[in-house]
Amino acid sequence: MDQLFANCLAHMESWFEKLEMQVPPPVKIRFLDHFVFRYKEKSVEQMLIQKLARVVTGLHSARILLNNGFMQEQIAIHRMLDEFQEDITFFFYAHFNNDVTDLHQRYLDAFYEEEFDVPENPVASVQKRPSIPRKNIHAYIAKQDAEISGADPNRVKELMRTLSKTYSGFVHGASPQIMDMYGGLPPKYHIAGMLGTTREQEHRSDLWNYFFRGLLSFEQVAMVFNDANLLNHIESYKVAFAKKVGKNYES
Repeated sequence: MDQLFANCLAHMESWFEKLEMQVPPPVKIRFLDHFVFRYKEKSVEQMLIQKLARVVTGLHSARILLNNGFMQEQIAIHRMLDEFQEDITFFFYAHFNNDVTDLHQRYLDAFYEEEFDVPENPVASVQKRPSIPRKNIHAYIAKQDAEISGADPNRVKELMRTLSKTYSGFVHGASPQIMDMYGGLPPKYHIAGMLGTTREQEHRSDLWNYFFRGLLSFEQVAMVFNDANLLNHIESYKVAFAKKVGKNYES
């Protein structure tokens, strides 16, 4: 399966380059005695490109951590990927349904806001990036999912909340999640990695799910960009990717 992941990442990098070329590039902005790169237009499409970049680097990172047995850290990356992929879906639905709400605009404004309003003295900065409640994003996605699939939106929202809460335990170091590192004969903390333990296969399967969801994210961005040719390539690869492990989502 690891070779499947490597192949998928190579495709994603190629698709990313094609999508990135379709938005105005970042420009140099003066910052103290040097410069930084920023997107001048601050568009939805440029935001989606940045989120896709983190999807790809997140999948790279999770694969490296898994292959070295650091599964607690791998799942922490999965928690980050959950949000990146949800953000893409959040804006995809807005585009698909021509339904850009105040929540979308507030998210976009917060996303592009600089960290400090007094860069030469960060301590003196009073600027605080507003936090968009994740539950509000979950509610919007759940409502859209329900309209498409007929599922109960409250159940969809609760599933997203439960997954987020569970994986947050790996990010913040909650005791039940940390104790996943403990076991063996004799029992001990596996602080140098957990390769060869019973956890390895389930974590590899979980990573497969995040790769598949990454492919869905690329599909969604290609649709927002109206790139039908690239969308066809991604969809064909996604079907083949699923069949490699005996899954069939073509219907």
